[in-house]
Amino acid sequence: MEQFMTLAGRNIKIYMRDKGAVFFSFLSAVIVICLMVFFLGDMNVDEILDVLKLFSGKEDSVNEANAKLLVLSWTCAGIISINAVTVSLAVYSGMIRDRVSGKLNAIYTAPVGRLRISLGYIVSAWAVSVLMCMLTLAIMEVYGVFHGLAVYAPADHIKLTALIMLNSFVYASLMYPLALAAKTEGAWSGFGTVVGTLVGFLGGIYIPIGTLSEGIAGVMKCTPVIYGTALFRSIMTQSVVEETFAGVPEAVVEEYRKAMGISLTISDYTLSPQDEWLILFGCGVIFLAAGMGMLRSKHACG
Repeated sequence: MEQFMTLAGRNIKIYMRDKGAVFFSFLSAVIVICLMVFFLGDMNVDEILDVLKLFSGKEDSVNEANAKLLVLSWTCAGIISINAVTVSLAVYSGMIRDRVSGKLNAIYTAPVGRLRISLGYIVSAWAVSVLMCMLTLAIMEVYGVFHGLAVYAPADHIKLTALIMLNSFVYASLMYPLALAAKTEGAWSGFGTVVGTLVGFLGGIYIPIGTLSEGIAGVMKCTPVIYGTALFRSIMTQSVVEETFAGVPEAVVEEYRKAMGISLTISDYTLSPQDEWLILFGCGVIFLAAGMGMLRSKHACG
């Protein structure tokens, strides 16, 4: 166990020392923030106001303030979700570098099993992802409270912490077999650029899933990104949705949730939060098993 923790700690330190890797881990989040500030934020607010004009008896200024808070919560939830993807990917750059430089072969000569070495990389990716996502949550909550959002209830903090841990597990497991397949640092960097661009789309952050065709939405539902994002949104927007749409028919509110990816449906069946938790956990287990299978295959082939 001591050797395993030493390896995991080493990998975490390598990532933290690489300022470029840390910066690019948050590049997708920066892109989302810029898009919301300069382009998409006002559009999403206007769509909410169009609904409220039909049903709400509140003053326009109150509706606008509530709509802006709702879009802020919705955006923050998406940022926390995609951070787990980009941070995990960045941490595995250290493993690629070790393999290319020959350090990984030297590590393999140590009296530590390959499984423990591999788990050291996976656990370090998970731990860093959890840490960075918790830090992001704290920053987003402080920012939200400063702009008028209520502090999340203790029960919501527990749910968000557990969700961050599960979401990070999914992507730490997913990125490991992909990192095993990568041949060079350049290839991994290029892959990271593609993933950083796509992850916001797959999470329904750039364009809400309800505005896309059924075919594209179906593709998004084949990835774990949209399920993690939906869970973060359902927790982080619950109270502000209730406040914003007070007095609006529940059917209209539910349609809004579906359009914005807060609620997800598959073949007319609305997934419960429990369903989404199970889907994420199942994805994590499958990805982890795939990585271990690839490791054994590579070991068997010498």
